[in-house]
Amino acid sequence: MANKTQEVGGIHFPFPFTPYSIQKDFMAELYRVLEAGKIGVFESPTGTGKSLSLICGALSWLRDFEQRKHQEEARLLETGTVPLSDGKEQPLTLSSSCKETPDTPRPAGEPDWVTQFVQKKEERDLVDRLKEEHVRRKKREERLRQIRHSAQLKYAAKRVRQEEEEMERLLCLSREMLAAGAEAEPQEPLVSGEEELVLAEYESDEEKGAARGVDEDEDDPEEEHVTKIYYCSRTHSQLAQFVHEVRRSPFGKDTRLVTLGSRQNLCINDDVKTLGSAQLINDRCMEMQRSKYERNRAEEEKPKRRRQEHRAACPFYGYEQLQLLRDQVLVGVKDIEQLVALGKEARACPYYGSRFAIPAAQLVVLPYQMLLHAATRQAAGIRLQGQVVLIDEAHNLIDTITGIHSAEVSGSQLCQAHSQLLQYMERYGKRLKAKNLMYIKQILYLLEKFATVLGGNIKQNPNTQSLSQTGTELKTINDFLFESQIDNINLFKVRRYCERSMISRKLFGFTERYGAVLTPSREQPRLAGFQHFLQTLQPTVTETPVSPVEEGEARLPRPASPLMHIESFLAALTTANQDGRVILSRQGSLCQSSLKFLLLNPAVHFAQVVKECRALVIAGGTMQPVSDFREQLLACAGVEAERVVEFSCGHVIPPDNILPLVICSGPSSQQLEFTYQKRELPQMMEETGRILCNLCTVVPGGVVCFFPSYEYQRQVYAHWDKSGLLARLAVRKKIFQEPKKANQVEQVLAEYSRCIKCCDQAGGTVTGALLLSVVGGKMSEGINFSDNLGRCVVMVGMPYPNIRSPELQEKMAYLDQTLPRGPGQPPPGKALVENLCMKAVNQSIGRAIRHQKDFASIVLLDQRYARPPILGKLPAWIRDRVEVKATFGPAFAAMRKFHREKSVPS
Repeated sequence: MANKTQEVGGIHFPFPFTPYSIQKDFMAELYRVLEAGKIGVFESPTGTGKSLSLICGALSWLRDFEQRKHQEEARLLETGTVPLSDGKEQPLTLSSSCKETPDTPRPAGEPDWVTQFVQKKEERDLVDRLKEEHVRRKKREERLRQIRHSAQLKYAAKRVRQEEEEMERLLCLSREMLAAGAEAEPQEPLVSGEEELVLAEYESDEEKGAARGVDEDEDDPEEEHVTKIYYCSRTHSQLAQFVHEVRRSPFGKDTRLVTLGSRQNLCINDDVKTLGSAQLINDRCMEMQRSKYERNRAEEEKPKRRRQEHRAACPFYGYEQLQLLRDQVLVGVKDIEQLVALGKEARACPYYGSRFAIPAAQLVVLPYQMLLHAATRQAAGIRLQGQVVLIDEAHNLIDTITGIHSAEVSGSQLCQAHSQLLQYMERYGKRLKAKNLMYIKQILYLLEKFATVLGGNIKQNPNTQSLSQTGTELKTINDFLFESQIDNINLFKVRRYCERSMISRKLFGFTERYGAVLTPSREQPRLAGFQHFLQTLQPTVTETPVSPVEEGEARLPRPASPLMHIESFLAALTTANQDGRVILSRQGSLCQSSLKFLLLNPAVHFAQVVKECRALVIAGGTMQPVSDFREQLLACAGVEAERVVEFSCGHVIPPDNILPLVICSGPSSQQLEFTYQKRELPQMMEETGRILCNLCTVVPGGVVCFFPSYEYQRQVYAHWDKSGLLARLAVRKKIFQEPKKANQVEQVLAEYSRCIKCCDQAGGTVTGALLLSVVGGKMSEGINFSDNLGRCVVMVGMPYPNIRSPELQEKMAYLDQTLPRGPGQPPPGKALVENLCMKAVNQSIGRAIRHQKDFASIVLLDQRYARPPILGKLPAWIRDRVEVKATFGPAFAAMRKFHREKSVPS
């Protein structure tokens, strides 16, 4: 693809083709935001090339920034001095490791000679650091150049891997021979002193180096984190699409890009991958690393001690392999699938190889959760200080942060964790130190009190415990702690103990090894298998000894330890009292009841990201209404209004390629207002069916109709079937329904697409298909209904959230208390409800119009859409063209004219 460099405002933006004018504006504004270190909220409708605009705009800024930095670095190295900032130009911050400059203020009253001496020393130190960084960068560039242009290194690495595999094969044969010999003829006892004559187990220097692992190599100091761009999105498929766009951009050949993912997506160890659960894969991976280090340490410290049996270490976690993989990752742009394939070829772990590539990377691509959760960020080695953060597909950013930092535990999990921990203490109590016992007893006490506050008994089966009180109760964190009688326990210390002792992982290992469960009566048979334990829980402990699961016994896939979920809940309880609430849900039995922590202030976690990074860009196709981001995230995170820049561009389609209509009444003059009270009336459902019947006669191809909920869609479908409207619709369009199960979505979409294509070719009375979908469901986000797949999008009613939800009510009350109310504006709580509704609408209607030559009509069936405050929350490119039709006749005439003109071949 040709590189067509564009110059906008004196800045050169390489682009794979001639960009739209709105793309030029987007890149120029993005460049200014990054250069000034501001926070940008960018909206660019789907189909306008947002991803390429982000890539070319951001990487053009990074190119210029690096060029200026290297020029300044060369000047400083040449002169060996650092200019003082006496009101003139400030020196550049050259890297994250060079954070101090000679401009650091000295204490008042210091003699001049002391000040000058310290200043000169700082100048020399800075120049020395620059020299070290310069040497490291040159080494890295040479290393990557060799990998990029020479296949010899790859062949050498492959030969080493083959030698290792051959050595492992021979070792296995030797062990088998030894084992066979031991069975046939027992070893003769050694005479006193004869032990010294027997060879100790041998390890070569290379094997010892590999056993020491990655973190202990002395000749490879930690590489500085170069200035980089962190790009994050919601799903792995969106990240893969972004990587594909980078590859086809003019920056694709020279950008050092790293894609990060979870162990579940990147692990290449088949023994670990088969565990299935993300939590179990994480735990087994970390356990295998610990096993490697502990075994090596034990053998070094006590060489004569009889060896214990250890779990096998991971063969893909070796220093040399990971260093080679790190460099190969940085050469060329690779998505997750390519990274996994590269890891398999190099016999090196892609999960760790990608992390070791972060410091030298220019562009790091990662999922939301990895960036927005502080502990995950730290574990992955992500440093945001002075870096650029781009958050794409950010329309649901607030909900994502809230979800990541909320936690829920069921009564069943409380009882399971209590039973397991009690058995663990019974078995190993005499081996544990006093502090371990103290904290275990505190955790047991917490679990007991959590069950009690729900109205249950921790020592009884949660499945058979009926609760006297049912319903939902909402409490502040402090009130919950007092009512649970745990306000005297330092939860910060308990949380730290759980993290450092890894008690939940130990407990999971214990329940995995000892599958049998203790029962309250000696007469009852012992329950074999952990799965059975989860189904029929009897937590009371007796003196019956537990025994390990037999070697040959088949093991079912095990769920993660319930204590892991409870640790998340305990961590959430350390949130400030005003920023969260605890929801007690009592549902008849203890098993079905739960405790849930609800985060009310997502800004408390987002503030750290905003504080650390140099610049932040929040981008999406439908960001309206933007007020949520400004008020709930940025203002509450302490961002000044002057630092926030908003950018919204129109669509690339001609104005007459879209027809947005608000229809206030149907063919029989029934007023359209789909409130909770009216939408289930037979006349409302029939009027909706009549409107669709009329639309389907004039709209070619596909019609996508969105309903507020699955239940309402089911009710309407059943009513149409009974009244005959369904049969009338089927004359013109084949009818499809959105499935509830995610694994059926692809099949339905394929059949829907195939039907439209066949009808277009065959002609006849059936002109396409009608897809009945649900707002917030599988079809309302991330699905592409371009061209004939979505010639008309219909929105039935306004998808307001359930106002009776205790969680929503608490969130509304919180916003009313914390956010200021503007003049003439609704209360912040009410604005939240409207914004949630319109965000869902904007996402759904954005499924159509996917490129410049596309065309579609958008029909909003509800007279409430005609209100100015609601119209104002639509995307600008729709809002500016919307037509409000009080009656159905003019609306139908406009639809017929629009599709008749657009369907004529040009």
